[in-house]
Formats: sequence, structure tokens, C-alpha cells
Amino acid sequence: MKNILPLLLFICACSAPKVEKIYYNGVIWTGNLSNPSASALAVGNEQILFVGNDNETLEMASPETEKINLMGRFVTPGLIDNHVHFMSGGFQLSSVDLRDVDNKAEFQKRIVAHAESLPKGVWMQGGDWDHELWGGKYPDKSWIDDVVLERPVFLGRLDGHMALANSKALELAGINSSTLDPVGGIVLKDSQGSPTGILKDEAMALVNNVVPEHSIEDMDQALDAAMQFALSLGITQIHDMGTWESLETYKRNYKNGRLKIRIKIYPWYTNWEKIIQNVQNNGPGDEWLRWDGIKGMMDGSLGSRTAWMHIPYLNDPFSSEKEELPTVGIITLHDTTEFKHILRETDKANIQHAVHAIGDRANDWILDEFASIKEEFGQKDRRCRIEHAQHLSKSAVPRFAAENIIPSMQPYHIFDDGSWAYKRIEHDRLSRTYVFKTLIESGANLTFGSDWTVAPFNPVTGIYAAITRHTRDGKNPRGWYSNEKISVEDALRSYTINNAYAAFWEKTTGSIVAGKHADFVVHSTNLLTATPEQILESKVMRTVVGGKDYLFD
Repeated sequence: MKNILPLLLFICACSAPKVEKIYYNGVIWTGNLSNPSASALAVGNEQILFVGNDNETLEMASPETEKINLMGRFVTPGLIDNHVHFMSGGFQLSSVDLRDVDNKAEFQKRIVAHAESLPKGVWMQGGDWDHELWGGKYPDKSWIDDVVLERPVFLGRLDGHMALANSKALELAGINSSTLDPVGGIVLKDSQGSPTGILKDEAMALVNNVVPEHSIEDMDQALDAAMQFALSLGITQIHDMGTWESLETYKRNYKNGRLKIRIKIYPWYTNWEKIIQNVQNNGPGDEWLRWDGIKGMMDGSLGSRTAWMHIPYLNDPFSSEKEELPTVGIITLHDTTEFKHILRETDKANIQHAVHAIGDRANDWILDEFASIKEEFGQKDRRCRIEHAQHLSKSAVPRFAAENIIPSMQPYHIFDDGSWAYKRIEHDRLSRTYVFKTLIESGANLTFGSDWTVAPFNPVTGIYAAITRHTRDGKNPRGWYSNEKISVEDALRSYTINNAYAAFWEKTTGSIVAGKHADFVVHSTNLLTATPEQILESKVMRTVVGGKDYLFD
């Protein structure tokens, strides 16, 4: 035995990964309940090798080990965003930004300036405008026509469920007074029956279908810009509600060694046959890129008055003649029978479902459908997701935990929506909006993200919104429905380990634990002890993904 032990130790030493880096003198929130805090960690072979105190970790160093003094900085697991439109975000970084515009003159000033930077004839896109900032009245095509001539322009509202087209874009799309509303969408018209330029939900496809496709080079550049932006914010993993073209871009860049963050993509449900075939041929993906998901959409948004509700919206003082009567929103699915079929076929192929539902009726519908699938095909680890889960009926809340449905929520929407939601729905429904604390207390696996580009990408803005529930208008200093505020630690869990679980990556990411991927973030501020305002001002100093360091000032 005395002769065998040294041999075993020698074999273990030879087979153990080399300690390449040691990060020490930090304040580490591990996200691991059994070992919640530490001051140091060792990294090698893209993995976390050890987590502990400075002395015991530094003892693992060899002469070749790089030692990095964290200078008392706060460290968290890599932040994960549960819902982004990543390629759109990459393009948006170089598009016109109207997010904070609060008047027509500034709107026009910005689009004129951006038009001057574009080659002749190139479409102007982007926008992210919010009509609530200038009083609630919709813009119309004249806002663009009066200052930008000949160039097609198509500018989205920040929620992604409404857009404004100028006359040139409407002409190219063949939209005129005779155009009928498509299933799941609205072509808004004035009292004379002429299109105003406002298109809602599925009607936006009428214009999007004539916008020229991006080149491969453009797609790759947009991806790189988006990844760099993500890293600067401490984001090491995203769940992308993307297109099939997005998946092809990710695959191409992964093959060429250019992926810098981990991506789980949920392509649009109309690609369901290709998604199934891809998984059957290539498996679900690996630790950098997974494609075993599918995205569906039940309804629109509260801001566009298209979220699908059980009872009608309150009257809109700025509605056109077409929208004078209260509505319950719209179901955006072209064919519910077809969608039910797609859900079942993809479930058979072990494809994870992520379905957008904002209105209470939309949430109830998809919860019932997930339950029906479970009853038909039996129990398995599906982890179905409801994207946004924004307005919930009283009976819906306990179902998330009981049926292991993941509420995929984006807390910053409170900051925007809380200022004007009272114009859309009454107190009873408002009180069941963004019910973070109630969901946590019920045992649900609450997850957080941004919905970028609909909302800011920076996770600290989401943490701030979740712990304060402040609103843009400043009228809720104690929090909008403050009983639903949560702690910083709960918010961090929703941005880390809970999100990893939502993507089937919890065994390798989401917490700082030996054996997991070396994905973590060094912050300028201790988020657990900082004031909400200090959290909002916190910066990322270092982002580490798979053991590779990205430094930021």
C-alpha cells in the first residue's frame, strides 16, 4: 500500500488539468448554495479547477501559473441573458437610435442625420421609438416623408410589435388603401382609408419581406459587434430568439473559431422541420452552441395594445377610427391547429419550446397546451419556457412551479411599461404584472434577461428594475406594485444559474464551481452591498469565458 499511494498521487497529478491562472483577493459570489462565497479560484483547460480562499488556492500555483490580483473586486458567475434578438442587436448598434426621443422635431433630426451617413438607396432601419414619451399619439408616415425623400425607411417601436414605414417603403411593399389586415396583424389606416404607415405585429412582415437580405459579411460583422458589446457587459451566454439565418451565422463563426460567448438559439417555429432535421443529424449542439430549441409567439405587446387578454383593454384616447372600440388584443398565430401540430412534432424530437405570451389569455392558452402535450406524450424533462409571462391570471402563477414551466422574464420592461400601463388595463390586471416575488415564492425557476433590442442589454439595468420596480416617470419611488420587489441575490440567480437551467446548461455553467466552465465576471462594485443607484452605475472590469480574459476600463 505504501508503494501504491505515491504512484496513485503521481497518476492523479499527471492527469489533472494544469493550473494556468489563479484569481485571488476577490469577493466571489459563487451562486452555489453549498459554497456561496470565496476569495479565489484556479482555472485551467477552460475550466474552473478549484474555488476557495487565497492561501489554499495559491498553493496550487506552479512557476508557470499566472496570478491575477482581483484587488478586492466583486466576482459573479458569467451573466446570462434569457431573451435577446442578438443579430438585430448587432445591426442596431450601427442604426438610428430613437429610444429616448420625446418629440417630433428630435425624431426628424435624428433620421435626417442618419440618412446622410447611408449610401443612396439603402434602407434605413432601426429606431426603437416609444410614442408614450411624446404623449401617446402614434407617429405617421409624414414624420419621415417630410424630411427624408426617395429612401425607404422602416423604423420599429421599441417593443418590436409595431413599426412605422414611410411612403417609399409602403410603395415597395405594395401597401395601399386596398390592403387587408393579415392574420395576426393590423395595417393602421386614417379616416380616409389610407395607410398611416403604422403596421402592427404580422403586418410588419409585409415590409420586412421586401427589405434586401444582409450579406454574409454584414452578418458576421454584426455578430462580432454584438458579442463585443455582450462581453463589455459581463454577458457570457445568451438565449437568442433568432432566425434560421442567425443559426447559420453562428455555425459558420463557430466553425471558424470566432464565437466568443455561448449561444442557445430558438429559431422561429416556421422552421420546425429544419430544426428537427438539424438535431437528428447533428445532435443538440455542444457547450458553445446549442440549437435544440424553437420559438413561437402567441400575441403582441401591451404597448401596441395587441397582447391577448381575457377582457378588453381600456379605451385609447389616441386611437384611430379603426381602433375606437376596446379590443382584447390579437392572437398572432396564423393557424392554432398548425401550431399545436408543430409543438407536438418538435416535442417528439426533444426540441425545447419557448413561446412568447404577454397577455393573460395568451399565457393561459399556452400553459394549457403544454399541459396537454405532457398528458399526451408522458412525463419527461421538457423545461418548456414562456417568454415574458407578463400578465398572469390568478390561476396561472402556481402552474409554473407545479408543471416545471420556466417564466422567462425581462425586468427592465417595468421601468418603461409602469409609466403608462394604467392607460391599457385596470388595477386588477396590473397587480398581476411582472410578479417576480410571487413566482419565486411559489417555487418557479424565475429567469431574467433583457429582450434586447427592445430594452437595454446591460444586466445591471434589469437588476435595478427588479429590486426597485422604479418607473421612467419617477412616480413610483417605492416601487410599482412594490410587493413584487426581490433581493439582489435573487436577481443574480435569475441572471445566472436559473438561466443556465433554462437552457439545459446548468451542469457546466451558471455558477462558480469546480468542474464547470470558467465563465465569470469581475465588477467594479459589490452588487450585494451597493445601493440601487450604485448598482446602476457599476461597470464590468473583466469578463472571462472559457478561461479567456476580456478586459475593460
